[in-house]
Amino acid sequence: MRRRARREVEVFSLSFLDCICCGFGAMILLLVLVRIGEPRAVEAAEVELNGRLARLEEQLALMRGESEVLVRELRGRQVQLSEEQAAVARLQGDLSKIQGQFAASQQLSQVQEKIEGRLVAAQQELSEEMKRLQAQAAERPRRAPDAPVGGIPIDSEYVIFVIDTSGSMQRYAWPALVRKMAETLDIYPKVKGLQVLNDEGGFMFTSYAGKWIPDTPARRQAVLDRLRSWNAFSNSSPVEGIEAAIRAFATPDKRVSVYVLGDEFTGDSIQDVVETVDRINARSGGRRRVRVHAIGFPTMFSQSEWPEDTGIRFATLMRALCDRNGGAFVGLASLRP
Repeated sequence: MRRRARREVEVFSLSFLDCICCGFGAMILLLVLVRIGEPRAVEAAEVELNGRLARLEEQLALMRGESEVLVRELRGRQVQLSEEQAAVARLQGDLSKIQGQFAASQQLSQVQEKIEGRLVAAQQELSEEMKRLQAQAAERPRRAPDAPVGGIPIDSEYVIFVIDTSGSMQRYAWPALVRKMAETLDIYPKVKGLQVLNDEGGFMFTSYAGKWIPDTPARRQAVLDRLRSWNAFSNSSPVEGIEAAIRAFATPDKRVSVYVLGDEFTGDSIQDVVETVDRINARSGGRRRVRVHAIGFPTMFSQSEWPEDTGIRFATLMRALCDRNGGAFVGLASLRP
């Protein structure tokens, strides 16, 4: 048989070209569709990323704040720890001190027990002698309440102090003056009233000017405390203070004593002062209205730069006033206790 001849294949036939064109068209269509949807996706992704970034930044700020708080707390805890360590060190020192004191007290108690045993034995030996001495003391007469102490009568119910606040007293005699003031108060266990003036007639406590200060332990202590820093003006002459005390407080129905504490008299005439005091402190019922006592401080004799005649004149004036007004003059030989 005769073989049929093959038909030649056309590579670029119309059908092939159609397929190729359709493929390219589809690809172009896909590219067009993808480019149309791409901006929306990008915008959505950008919004999402911005939101996530904002959240992360917020979390970062919050974490930084918490970190600062934790750092401050840590520093506070470190300071507290240092204080606690210092307190522990102090307590350890106190504990060591107490332990040492306890050991010493144990030794002291042992010594005290020995001493107490010896005292008991000595007391037993002296008991008879003590009974004899107590019997002798009971037989002695008691001192009358108004009997003089050291030559100074203490029968007054009211006491006034006239104090020289001059520079010589402040510099050289003030500690001794405070002591003598306290000793004078001690010889009067209880009075009805007190008063303190300076040598110019000024009151120590202006709230009690012209009135009696109640005599209580607290008031006595207040007087001594104020005296230690009292620095009023003074002309180194007690005359004004004595006259002010007598004129303000002397009455016939009260027993009053005036104590003058000073070191010098700078006035003109001793006789004029004596006569003036005689006039304003006239006798009533056989006695003066007030007693006048004085304590002289030897500042003029212990300091060579001061003229001594003012100290001698003070002693002369006070002796005369005390003698004529029922009092006593005490001249100190030294400013030492």
